Amino acid sequence: MQDERYPIGEFQSPQPISAQQINDWIKQIKTFPKQLNDLTADLTDTELAYRYRENSWTIRQLIHHIADSHMNSYIRFKLALTENEPTIKPYAEDQWAELPDSALPINISLTCLTALTTRWITILESLTDKQLKSSFIHPDAGKILLEECIGLYAWHGAHHLAHIKQALQRKIA
Repeated sequence: MQDERYPIGEFQSPQPISAQQINDWIKQIKTFPKQLNDLTADLTDTELAYRYRENSWTIRQLIHHIADSHMNSYIRFKLALTENEPTIKPYAEDQWAELPDSALPINISLTCLTALTTRWITILESLTDKQLKSSFIHPDAGKILLEECIGLYAWHGAHHLAHIKQALQRKIA
């Protein structure tokens, strides 16, 4: 039986990571905001309260989480490109999803995500081979190379799109 937490499976980074793979991942990140907008633009408040599994985040919380997560990743990329293996600060995703801004209309996070992705893609598309090997230190996960992080965030978007589709099929709040 498929794990509902990972409807597309867990992230698996190929080794080695090819230039073509990186380009494919960047394209996925670039098109993700439109895919998310297209999937969620006409959802009602009732639908935004659907959950993809028991006790999971609602679709509304997922959308706000995605914006939070991509903002954090963007900053981590900038830190890794301007500092020598900075140690980043993790954040409590579950607690962030419970803060009052996670109840706001989704267009706020969708607009933020679209603008942020434009900035992020500008950086991603300009990375040199040397910069792709830049890294940051995650206190829990250890050293993370930017080239692998690009794949992680391409997966992250697809992962949560699948969650939203799952919630819309279940129709359970």
